[in-house]
Amino acid sequence: MNLTRALGSVGGLTLASRVLGLVRDSLFARFVGAGFASDAFLVAFRLPNMFRALFAEGAFSAAFIPMFNRKVADPDGRGLVDGIAFADDALSVLLPVLLTMTALIELAAWPVTWLLWGSAQGVSHAQFGYVVALNRITFPYLLLISLVSLLGGILNSLGKFWVNAAAPILLNLTLIAALLIFHRHDPLGTARNQAIAVTASGALQLAWLVQNCRANGVHLRLKAPRLSPDTRRLLALVWPAALGTGAVQVNLVISTALARALLPAGSVSYIYFADRLNQLPLGLIGIGLGTVLLPTISRQLGRGAEDEAIETQNRGMELALLLTLPATVALITCGVPIIAALFQHGRFDAAGSLATAQSLAAFSVGLPSYILVKVLTPGFYARSDTRTPVRYAMQSMVVNLVLNLVLIPTIGHVGPPLATALSSTVNVALLYRELRRRGHFVPDAQLRRRAARLTGAALLMGAVLWLLADRFAPYTTGPNLQRWAALLMLVALGSLVYAAAAFALGAFRLADVRRLVSRS
Repeated sequence: MNLTRALGSVGGLTLASRVLGLVRDSLFARFVGAGFASDAFLVAFRLPNMFRALFAEGAFSAAFIPMFNRKVADPDGRGLVDGIAFADDALSVLLPVLLTMTALIELAAWPVTWLLWGSAQGVSHAQFGYVVALNRITFPYLLLISLVSLLGGILNSLGKFWVNAAAPILLNLTLIAALLIFHRHDPLGTARNQAIAVTASGALQLAWLVQNCRANGVHLRLKAPRLSPDTRRLLALVWPAALGTGAVQVNLVISTALARALLPAGSVSYIYFADRLNQLPLGLIGIGLGTVLLPTISRQLGRGAEDEAIETQNRGMELALLLTLPATVALITCGVPIIAALFQHGRFDAAGSLATAQSLAAFSVGLPSYILVKVLTPGFYARSDTRTPVRYAMQSMVVNLVLNLVLIPTIGHVGPPLATALSSTVNVALLYRELRRRGHFVPDAQLRRRAARLTGAALLMGAVLWLLADRFAPYTTGPNLQRWAALLMLVALGSLVYAAAAFALGAFRLADVRRLVSRS
C-alpha cells in the first residue's frame, strides 16, 4: 500500500467535500445569517454529524474493519465469501437496532432537543417547538448514515477508499441545491428546507454505496438477526470504541449546549462556522490518514510484520505534521481575512467575522492534536484494543467540561473552542505515552528530525502571513471575484513561503520527496 498515494485519493475527495462544505456554509451565512434560525438548524444538524463521526469515522469502523480484513485474508481460500457472510450477520443485528433507536429518538424528540439546545430558556414555546421539528426531520439521517458506514467499511477493506470518501460530497451538493433552489426570504423557512435536505442526502449516500458495493461483487442480504460468535465479538469491540468516540462527540454537544445556554444568540453559529474551517485540514489530513492507516496496519499486523506497522505509523505522523503545522499557523494568523472572504456578506457582518475568527484561532491551537488522534488510535484498534482509547477519551471529556465552565464566563464564545483544543491535546499525550510504553510506537530519527524543522518552517510562514494579513484584508470584503482572488493569493503565498522554508531548513530534500511518493 502506498501511503502517500492512498492519502492523496482519500484526501483529495475529502478536500473537495470540505470545499463544497465551505460553499454551502457561505450560502447559508448569506441567506440565514447568525441568529436563532441558524442556531436552531445547527443544533438539529449536530446529532447527525455526531453519528457520522461516531459510526462512519469512529467506533464501527474501528471494530469492523480489522475483523473483516482477517476474514478476507484467511488462508482457507474463501476470503471475500467469509467476509461478506460476516457483514451479512453484522447487518442483521445493526439494522433492527438502528430502526428501534430512530423510532425512540423520534418519540423522545422534545427531551433530546432540550439536551442538545441546552434547555428551553431564552426562547418562546413556539420557537422551541420549531427546534424540535427540525430535529425530527434530521433524525432519520442517523439510520441512513450508519448503514453507509457499514458498506464504506467493506469497500475501505477492499482498497476502494475513494468510494466512501466521495459520499459526503453528496451531502454538500444536496444542501447547496436546497439553498439555491428553495431558499426563502424567511430564514426559518430556509433552515427547515436545509433540515429536509440533510435526510435526503442520507438516502443518496446509501444508494451510492449500495451501487458501488454491487459493482465490486459485494451483495449483502437482509435476514433475521443472528448473533454469531463473530457478531458477538464485533459488538464487544464496538461498545468501548463507541464510548471513546462518543466522548469526543459529547465534548462538542456539551460545548454547544453551554454556549447556547450561557452566551448571546449567534454564538453557536460563530463556533460552528469556525469549526467548519477547522474541519477543512482535519478532513483532508486526519480523516484521510485514519481511513488509510487502520486497514493498512491491520494487514501488516495480521501477517506479523510489527516493524512495518511501526514504520507506517511513523510515516503517517510525518505526513500529518507536514500538512498540519502550516494549516495551524495560517488559521491562527489570518483568520479575519479568511472568514471575511468566505462568509462576510448578506446577513453576516464584520462583527460576525471577527467573532468567528477568534473562535477559529482557539480551535486551531488543537488542530495538530485532532489529527494526531487519527494517526495514533489505529495503533490500538488494529490490535483489537478499543478499551484503552476509551479510557483516555473519557478523561479528556472531563477536562473539556471543566475548561468550558472556567473559560466561557471569562472569554465568552472563544471558551468552548479553546476547551476542545486543550482537551484534545491531553488525549493525544495519553495515547502517545501508552503506545510508547507498550513498544507499539517508537518515533524514528527521521520523524524527530523533520518534526523540529517543519515546526520552524511553519513559524517562518506564520510571520510572513501575519505581516501580509492587514494588506489583504480590504480585498476580502469586495466583490466575489476579488475576495476569492485575494484569498487564493494569500494561500498561494503562504504555501510558497512554507515550501521554501522547509527546504531551506533541511526538513525535506527533493530526493526525500521522490522517495516518499514512490514508497510502497
